[in-house]
Amino acid sequence: MNRTVIVTDSTSDIPPALAEKYGIEVVPLTLMFGEEAFRDNIDMTPEQFYERLPRSPQLPTTSQPSPVEYMKVYSSILERNPDCRVLSFHISSGLSGTYQSAVLAKSMLEEQGEVITVVDSLSASYGFGFMVVAAARMAAEGKAPAEILESVEQLRQSRKLYFLVDTLEYLQKGGRIGKASAILGTLLNIKPILSIDAEGIIYAVEKVRGRKKAVARMIELFKGDLPGVDKINVAVGHTAEPAYGEEFLQELAGHFTLEEKVLTNVGPVVGSHVGNGTLAVFIWPA
Repeated sequence: MNRTVIVTDSTSDIPPALAEKYGIEVVPLTLMFGEEAFRDNIDMTPEQFYERLPRSPQLPTTSQPSPVEYMKVYSSILERNPDCRVLSFHISSGLSGTYQSAVLAKSMLEEQGEVITVVDSLSASYGFGFMVVAAARMAAEGKAPAEILESVEQLRQSRKLYFLVDTLEYLQKGGRIGKASAILGTLLNIKPILSIDAEGIIYAVEKVRGRKKAVARMIELFKGDLPGVDKINVAVGHTAEPAYGEEFLQELAGHFTLEEKVLTNVGPVVGSHVGNGTLAVFIWPA
């Protein structure tokens, strides 16, 4: 029987135990601290990254896997499983060139490329990581690729997400806001709430003074997005500070019935743009 193999990149922030359980192939991006290069979540863990980030004199940079790297991954899978199909899910093309690298790799494989489908998630972090896990579960159940892709698209459209950023420093260093705005926002204890639009681009939803008020506002936003909904699945991404994630889950449980719950790290690649203390919350139907 043909088998479907699921591939993704490390920005999906899938907990390693889940990736291993479902046989998900994770291709790492590269993180650069000056001249030092680290493979995301392989040479540098989230814990190591968030300990180092505040001490770094310059903002770390990131780079996507090359088409050749993806071609090697796809070729290896197809050599081991000649009759399989490959579904490859990646961070939004509006945020990274990772998706385009995978598309180019597929085109370089000629006839083999016919059995590879590359998907632009139009999202980031576990905002598409949960879709990858869902795809892998369905693949393990023997579902056909077309059925998997249809179900994943339905999940994508129903998913809601918000990022709560604790500091404006990294948004300013990354050029998303001006230095004067960052200084003023820091003085006023501003906590931006971000999301990702239909084109897969990050945008500012609101700016709230104080973390406690920002957390409460995030929950209000979710309630507004999901009128009449009680049961939800939820994942909370944190910057190697699981206590923050647990606290948010407890707050959320006062407003929704939580079915599947996942705590995961916001990985180094996404974390380089938002910094320590970030919370990323992803909700999809139970």
